[in-house]
Amino acid sequence: MRNLFYALLCVLTISACSNNTSQKVLPILGNREADTKTVDGKTVTDTIYQTIPKFNFINQYGDSVTNKTLDGNIYVAEFFFTTCPSICPIMNRNMLNVYKEFKNVGDFKILSYTIDPKHDSVAVLKKYADNLGITGKNWLFLQGKKDETYKLAKNYMVEAREGNVHDGYFILIDKQKRIRGSYLGTDPNEVTKMIADIKTLQADPAQTIAQ
Repeated sequence: MRNLFYALLCVLTISACSNNTSQKVLPILGNREADTKTVDGKTVTDTIYQTIPKFNFINQYGDSVTNKTLDGNIYVAEFFFTTCPSICPIMNRNMLNVYKEFKNVGDFKILSYTIDPKHDSVAVLKKYADNLGITGKNWLFLQGKKDETYKLAKNYMVEAREGNVHDGYFILIDKQKRIRGSYLGTDPNEVTKMIADIKTLQADPAQTIAQ
């Protein structure tokens, strides 16, 4: 009887250890659809997730940045404009904590899309980045056509529209260009959670492969 008790205790201990060391996995957000096909005579169904589509913008250095530029990178995206008097300064003060945490990580980026490209020229974006103390190319401030920016925002599941109206969310994107998290950029607690989630995503074995 005692031997049975110890055997059961060992099984429970192993199970508990296994549960404690299990890898946390972030959810995949957005739309999805089933792709059913026949492989070797068997029906196989894959899930096709919403991804960030092709784009072509200019950064604060005057360089072209496309979706291909982000291949092999985890990144955070936001929409803002440099003359924003309300939430943008708060958002980017909070984003500075993200920048400082990951600025030396080669496969991590921050993308800030301006929704006011008429005013936010390359020179204006560069000055804005300089005032924040941003160096290097881990945090990119991007300018593109207004209608393309609005359309792209929808793919990030945020709103940007005429009148310089935009959401204040930070969106976490994985190396497969899928949406893995949405965080209120004006809330320091949400940003702290995002930093933790970025580290969780970096530890995901699926993210060790550049796509």
